[in-house]
Amino acid sequence: MAELDVELVAADRSVWSGKADMVIARTTSGDIGIMPNHQPLLGVLQTGPVTIRTTGESGQGTVVAAVHGGFLSYADGKLSVLAEIAELADEIDVERAERALEKAKADTDSHAERRAHVRLAAAARKN
Repeated sequence: MAELDVELVAADRSVWSGKADMVIARTTSGDIGIMPNHQPLLGVLQTGPVTIRTTGESGQGTVVAAVHGGFLSYADGKLSVLAEIAELADEIDVERAERALEKAKADTDSHAERRAHVRLAAAARKN
């Protein structure tokens, strides 16, 4: 079975790496799904969830991360997701994200509101 080598990296740390058979991310061109043997690709990430369908020694599962900006690159079976900010669903403090959402609404800050919505959506998808 063909697999992708995936690495999800934020500006301050390595967030996740492993094998996957599909990754879905939001780019400036829209949502994209990347599977093994995809054409080489370079894309600009938008604030949105990244869903990684994992394979390998630990079995099949799903990893979800809230990603805020960055790039993704695919070539020769390797996908690099280079994010400005990335949080795995398991790391998200839901109460803090809800407070951030309320503050963003009160401040009419649409970018902060979008980031909070993405964090809450990612947290809701965790296994």
